[in-house]
Parts: sequence; C-alpha cells; structure tokens
Amino acid sequence: MKSAKVIGVISIKGGVGKTTVVSNLGAALAKEFGKKVLLVDANMSAPNLGLHLGILNSKYTLHDVLYNQVPIWNAIRKTEYGFDVVTSSLAPRQEHKGRVNPYKLHNRISQVKKDYDFILIDSSPNLNDEMMATMIASDELLAVTSPDYPTLSCTLHAVKVAKEKKTPIAGLILNKVRNMGFELSAEDIESTTGVPVISVIDDDVRILEALSKTTPAVLSTPKKDFSVSYNHLAAQVAGERYEDPRFLSKLTAIFKR
Repeated sequence: MKSAKVIGVISIKGGVGKTTVVSNLGAALAKEFGKKVLLVDANMSAPNLGLHLGILNSKYTLHDVLYNQVPIWNAIRKTEYGFDVVTSSLAPRQEHKGRVNPYKLHNRISQVKKDYDFILIDSSPNLNDEMMATMIASDELLAVTSPDYPTLSCTLHAVKVAKEKKTPIAGLILNKVRNMGFELSAEDIESTTGVPVISVIDDDVRILEALSKTTPAVLSTPKKDFSVSYNHLAAQVAGERYEDPRFLSKLTAIFKR
C-alpha cells in the first residue's frame, strides 16, 4: 500500500523563508514530477501558508481537526497549483486556544498518508509544542537557514533538538543567498552543523513578486535560477532525475560530454 513520506520543514528563526520553501517545493514536486502532494500549515499560532496561496478563509482548518471537531479529510482543500493543502485558522476561536497534544498531528496525518506521495509540514518557527508536533509527525526534516551568524545559531539549536527527538534531518536548505563575500558559505554551515546543505536558493525580488500574486514563484518564473534550484531540490526529495532547462547549463553539459 502506498504511504506518503512526511517531511517537516523547520527553522527556529522567523524570516528565513520557511513557508516560501514549503509552497515552492510542494509546487515543484507536483508540477515537475507529477507527485500527489499535501501541504499542512502546522504553525497554528501564526499561520502563513494560506496567505501565500491566496486562501484567506477555509470552512475547516487544522485547528478544527486537532480539536476533534472534524476529520482531517474535511479540512483538505485542492488548489490550482496541483497540490492539496490544510490551512490553519488566522483567527482561532476561543475553543481552539487550549494546549494540543503534540502526538495528535501525527495521528491525523497518518489517516491520509495512503492518499499522497509526499506530505510537507510547515512548522512553527518557535521551539514549542507546535514544533514538537511537526518533529513527531515527520519521517524526516528539512531545516531552512540563511547565510548569517544569528540564523546559523538558531539552526544549530534546531539540529540539536531534532537529534534529541530522533527525527532525522535530511539536509539544510540555504535560502536567501545574495552571493556576497560577507555571507557564510555552504561549506561553513555544513562544517558547523554537521548536516549537509542539499539546496542553495538565491534571493530574488521575483520571489516577493510571486508572493504578492499568491502564486508559488517556481510556477510563475520556471526558468529562473531559484526555480531551477527548487526543481533540483524536489528531484532529490523524490529520488528523480532533473534536467536543467537553462541554455547555458545545457551548453556546459555538451562540452563536458
């Protein structure tokens, strides 16, 4: 029986682009590789995934699911981008503000694993029950970081907590790279954390432009460097082969052959 791989996307610092990574990786898996994908916004205290996708109101959300008001399949929404999503409430009702058992997310997601190839969980950026729920529910983790010392410090903490919870970290995603001399390199970050950097994604104003249009950037500008990086990342996650569509890369490959 088919069972989805559940991947938690984490960081312990806001502003590194974690939700952007989730939406674009989900879109790349669905469009480029034809995978059936579910995105889950497990950042229940400050959800953003729905906003990235232009979903402001859902009849049912993850809050309803975890507070035992509806089954999870009632909260699943199809999107025009090729993947499904479970959002969280932007303004939770009073009955949704109590503490939730971190193991509940694992239980609810397990009920729909047979329907998908991949389930991506957008974690809370805070070291709280919400992040613990993501770690418990996930088969493996991807940690998003940026090339600066404050974020690296937070990434080290995230790696430490994940190891304590015995949830394997498949790799780091180095995001918002401007290719400046003062930035930390992928090698610096790998040697400090002991975790491989599996994707480097350049900072680009077109990612913000796509966000303003509530569209994953990998779909709106598929041949830009950052989109190719997301497709390479999706290929690694899916165990698939990906051919770089850019002319210069093709030319380089010809000369190498």
